[in-house]
Amino acid sequence: QVQLVESGGDLVQTGGSLRLSCAASGRIFSIDTMGWYRQAPGKERELVATITKDLITVYAETVKGRFTISRDNAKNTVHLQMLSLKPEDTAVYYCNVRATRFFSTGPLNYWGQGTQVTVSS
Repeated sequence: QVQLVESGGDLVQTGGSLRLSCAASGRIFSIDTMGWYRQAPGKERELVATITKDLITVYAETVKGRFTISRDNAKNTVHLQMLSLKPEDTAVYYCNVRATRFFSTGPLNYWGQGTQVTVSS
């Protein structure tokens, strides 16, 4: 298994900022795409941002210009810098990694446990 440990979720006021981090471990041979998804109460999980190993990024329209995703390939970590937070950003944020383990047949998707981000108005 690949373990994902997320950190950085918190309660902030509107306009505030947070930085989420996710570290992957567990006999990883390679990591393709890393990303962040979120799920608000009563809603489906949605993509926030992804980044490939070649550093190509994709963002949801709702976060473009406010959120920045980055990764450290040497440390198998991915970060999400969130600025100008809004109440509608309130959700549980999940780290997602598409990784290949040593001696495995191919990549699999792995999910973190989630970290709560709450933006108060």
